[in-house]
Amino acid sequence: MSKYAPKLDPELSLGYQVRRCHRRFDRLLSAYLAKHELKTGFWYYLRVLWLRDGVTQKYLSDMTNVTENTTVAMINAMLRQGLVQRAKDKDDRRKLRITLTDHGRALEKELMRYAIDINKVAVAGIEPHEVEICRSVLERISANLAAEFDSLPAKPTDEG
Repeated sequence: MSKYAPKLDPELSLGYQVRRCHRRFDRLLSAYLAKHELKTGFWYYLRVLWLRDGVTQKYLSDMTNVTENTTVAMINAMLRQGLVQRAKDKDDRRKLRITLTDHGRALEKELMRYAIDINKVAVAGIEPHEVEICRSVLERISANLAAEFDSLPAKPTDEG
């Protein structure tokens, strides 16, 4: 690195701190999901489907913020595990609708308990008003970053 390059201590970087927290949330969730032989990536799709079942693959991609190719691969894996079904839309045969199977729906109660427990662990010893400030600030940071991304003339396709 050039001696003239700007420096940002990772400990002072919001991106670094958010990524570190996310990785720790993710690792803990993975440990719980492994009990059910579920991939962590399934969690994000199940979460969407538990809130709104019978959506298109495009909707799932938009809500999970990943490319449609990645969503197709995840749906295929979830089909193999009996978590979801794929069917043509009744009104527009070009669209595919994804719905939960009985097995996928039955997992909601236990897996959501994990999410609640993980969130409780994360905020242990932190005052509720501080947690609310943090949530509010993160929401605004996310909106700022999304607006900046949307303003880019050419958007990168890499999800990493």
